[in-house]
Amino acid sequence: MAVSEIGLLGRFRGCQVGALLGDCLGAPFEGEAPATRSVLNNYFKRLRDPDLKVPYKAYTDDYAMTKCIAQSLLDCKKFDDKDIAKKFVKEFFAEPDRGYGGNVVDVFAQLRASKFSDVYAPAALQFNGSGSYGNGGAMRISPIALFCYNDGNDEVIDMARKSALLTHANRLGYNGAIMQCLAVHTVLHTDPGQLDSAAFVKDLIVRMKKAEKPTEDDILDKGENPYYYASRLEKVLELLERGDSVSQENVEEELGVHISAHMSVPTALYAFMRALKPIKNIEGINTYLLSTYYNMLAPTESEIRHKMAGNMAGEKLKSVVIVEMEQRHGEWLEESLCNQQKQLQKRGKPSNSQS
Repeated sequence: MAVSEIGLLGRFRGCQVGALLGDCLGAPFEGEAPATRSVLNNYFKRLRDPDLKVPYKAYTDDYAMTKCIAQSLLDCKKFDDKDIAKKFVKEFFAEPDRGYGGNVVDVFAQLRASKFSDVYAPAALQFNGSGSYGNGGAMRISPIALFCYNDGNDEVIDMARKSALLTHANRLGYNGAIMQCLAVHTVLHTDPGQLDSAAFVKDLIVRMKKAEKPTEDDILDKGENPYYYASRLEKVLELLERGDSVSQENVEEELGVHISAHMSVPTALYAFMRALKPIKNIEGINTYLLSTYYNMLAPTESEIRHKMAGNMAGEKLKSVVIVEMEQRHGEWLEESLCNQQKQLQKRGKPSNSQS
């Protein structure tokens, strides 16, 4: 589907703004018990009140690293692993109180101590050499999808994998980042009015089977499923087909709500896909807010799923729908709108075959 340059800019903005606001709006709910629908209806009603005066909600470590990746891509005009690692470390030591986890802090300390001699080594040595399977790599992946707008599947997979490996060396960790990146990249190339959830997930299954195919360097445990994300996507497809009969308990049990990538990335995708259609007992709000709302119904680590679902929902809506109602509530939003999105869009603007 052809994408105009003006329309593409709106979608680039929507992706990054959606991620930022998902981070800001979801952070207060992280680790808390699930809110009731009546409480959330009131919460989102207040968010849309133009007269509501409240302090900005701060972004977390995840968006701090998202900014670093975007800025590195713009500065270097290519993927530069050492530059990204340096930006991560500088950002952390300048503002360490963004909610960074202890494991990634250890990685940053080792990177600084080693003077970035091997930027992948600290993450690879974590957890007795098995690496982290957390979802941090997926949380910050959106600039890669935007930068690779004109690139093919292989290029997107390769860059997403390298980006995640800086902190998450476990297959489940970096493959979760790849899945999120492919999902964002695909939404960016899809007409918002023609996004078919079943077709989207089926296409993503094919792509993930290619991404997850073991190489000669991969050493799998006995009984380990090398195509974990492809199998999770099959479950996402099944849940979508069941519609309103799916309860939050079903989602928690069958997809998971956890800080690990494999128990949050598929859940975020499901929330976005589910929000493409009205959800029973949730008041009429746009797709972005609906996916955010739906994530808040599940306990623990909701901020993580808000941000990942926000990447995709923001692209679908374009930034104007989000910004008109929610920009008052997210730290750094105006600056992010004016700078990184426009520059990334120039790198990824439609080729001559597009109008």
